[in-house]
Order: sequence, then C-alpha cells, then structure tokens
Amino acid sequence: QVHLVESGGGLVQAGGSLRLSCATSGRAFSWSAMGWFRQAPGKEREFVAAISWSGVSKDYSDSVKGRFTISRDNAKNMVYLQMNSLKPEDTAVYYCAVKVGMYDLVYNMREYDYWGQGTQVTVSS
Repeated sequence: QVHLVESGGGLVQAGGSLRLSCATSGRAFSWSAMGWFRQAPGKEREFVAAISWSGVSKDYSDSVKGRFTISRDNAKNMVYLQMNSLKPEDTAVYYCAVKVGMYDLVYNMREYDYWGQGTQVTVSS
C-alpha cells in the first residue's frame, strides 16, 4: 500500500508563487513514476506534470509549461510542484499520484495506482 499526502496549497494573488509537496510512504518510491493533476470546479481532472523515477525526465501540460517545475527527492520520498506566475485559471484542487514500478513518464491518470487527497490552490485576480 502507498499513501500520499499533499500540502502547500492556499490562497495567492495572481502572479504569485506556491510550492506543493507530496509526501509518500509505503512501497519503493524511487522505482515509481509520479505525476501532478488538478481538477477545477465543474471540470474534469487534468494532467499538469510528470516526472520519471530518476527525476531526469519531466514534462508539463502546455498550460503550465514555463511556469511550473516538478521535482523529486527519492531519499526523502517527496515530490514537489513549484508554481510561479500563477493565474486565476490555475485555481483547482491539486493531486499527486504514483505509478508503482514505472520508470518513464506517465500522462494518463487512469494508469496511476495511488492518489493523494488533494490540496486546494486558489489564485485571486
């Protein structure tokens, strides 16, 4: 069993920054691909960012590319999402997810095995 707990969400003005953290426990974190997704009210959950097990490969949705950075610390079983130049359209609940035993990037949320409970990010204009 793998447990994920997100933190770092909150209310921020447009143009501001937040750093989300995702603490994991359980099975071999360092052998797993990780991802961040978000879900705004009335919308489907969408891909935000993904990182490979080694942390070398990363990718982002077009809407956040150049503003968000995903990273991981395998020694601490942590994954992060640094969010800069935030916009009101970034307002959503943000979730981290893990795909156990996958070395490469995973984009499809249906392929992930475990999810956190989410953390709210609200960006005011």
